[in-house]
Amino acid sequence: MSLDAATPFTAQQLDAAGRELLFTAARTANSFSNEPVTDDELTAIWELAKWAPTAANTNPLRVLFVRTEEGKARLVEHMSDGNKAKTASAPAVAVLAVDTKFYEHIPALFPIRPEMKDYFESDDAAATSSSKFNAALQAGYVILAIRAQGLVAGPMAGFDADGIDGEFFADGRFKTTLVVNIGHPGENPWFDRLPRLSNEDALSWA
Repeated sequence: MSLDAATPFTAQQLDAAGRELLFTAARTANSFSNEPVTDDELTAIWELAKWAPTAANTNPLRVLFVRTEEGKARLVEHMSDGNKAKTASAPAVAVLAVDTKFYEHIPALFPIRPEMKDYFESDDAAATSSSKFNAALQAGYVILAIRAQGLVAGPMAGFDADGIDGEFFADGRFKTTLVVNIGHPGENPWFDRLPRLSNEDALSWA
């Protein structure tokens, strides 16, 4: 169900099953079954992820879903050797990229401050810093949305970004930041669970 501005929203605590699905039991997948992932499922991932917050609602992330054998063959060429087999076996792969001209959409996405378009357009450093930070936020949202769709994600940073950009984003506007394999878990899909920092190491209070 979607909510409009007139519909009250009440925050509720996610139940134990939801927390396990998204966080505590979820794992990074390293192998995938042959079960297909449909275009509807991939679209549903974005339909969830797009609602999460970004600064000034700039939404700089762009997603290329690669699901044909021809497309995956082109992508695998630019993956590091240790990641080629994983990407080749995944039924779908999301290439996450930053739109370097994200600010062109600000008048529509943030109509209360349309002049921000001119600010970012005139300041490359500010545009780059903002777009990278907010696209990284959105990458995390995409991973959670994949899990919420009942699929598993295998995010990877081992790739030739310039090679992928040249292969799929030849006009130079989009810049690849992350590749995420998507599917259902295959044989021995998980590595051993790694530890996390203790509260004593991670938290402070004021």
